[in-house]
Amino acid sequence: MTMIRCLPPFLLMCCALGAQAQTPVLTTLQKISQTATINLGHRESSVPFSYYDGRRQVVGYSQDLMLAVADSIKKELKLPALAVKLVPVTSQNRIPLVQNGSVDLECGSTTHNRERARQVAFSVSIFQTSSRLLTRVDSGVTGLSDLGGRRVLVTAGTTSERQLMMHSESTGLKVDIVSAKDHGEAFEQLQSGRAVAFLMDEALLYGLRAKTDRPEDWRVVGKPMATEVYACMLRKDDTAFKAVVDRSLTRLMQSGEALKIYRRWFQSPIPPKGLNLNWPPPDVLLDLYRSPTDQPLG
Repeated sequence: MTMIRCLPPFLLMCCALGAQAQTPVLTTLQKISQTATINLGHRESSVPFSYYDGRRQVVGYSQDLMLAVADSIKKELKLPALAVKLVPVTSQNRIPLVQNGSVDLECGSTTHNRERARQVAFSVSIFQTSSRLLTRVDSGVTGLSDLGGRRVLVTAGTTSERQLMMHSESTGLKVDIVSAKDHGEAFEQLQSGRAVAFLMDEALLYGLRAKTDRPEDWRVVGKPMATEVYACMLRKDDTAFKAVVDRSLTRLMQSGEALKIYRRWFQSPIPPKGLNLNWPPPDVLLDLYRSPTDQPLG
């Protein structure tokens, strides 16, 4: 497959909207077949799921799964070649870019829940996680109850942002919530001392911790909040495309290939620092591999 860097997302949105106004809407498989191109949405700092390594190459657990799906689509459509356009997405724009056709498939660290399922479709789940806090070892923070009157970072447009707002409202805990545009920016602000903690999915926090020069200065704390599943996003009401994606992911999971990919990113040294997250696969993830499902948890 040929890798192609794509246009900036805002230009893609304009082009896609203009094209939709002039031409009949094709199914995703028809579009891929006619253009021999697939647009894959990726994250820039969702370590170790989808992120830039030291050479600005997109790597990660979700990225490996997505590329394997793209290869399955190429074989399904009997294409001699399939060009892959990589489109960077954020928590805020990932759903609109899938909806307007700029992105055919997005596999990163996107939570599948019922609210989002009203806007886009989701594949079978590829991961399961819960939100926790990342903080300095000497911060004195051990859980949400220690955050009263203090500044806490979240990434805008994430379920963690909403969870913290709802927790604050329901418990009366007064927290100064600061929203960053992406996980990398949030962690940079945390490191600079602009907040005492960063609330995000546990796996992502361990990934960010592994990128630092001194991982031992940071720890993940607090009781896990609501458990969620990650899945790949695609446009609604495109059953043929979803069927191909689900078949490919199910095959990867049940063949043991997904577990090999997991071990590459969670139990082996990863770029850019060569650090190891040393995180064995949770039992719930192994259960998911054995019996893939596209049902959300919330």
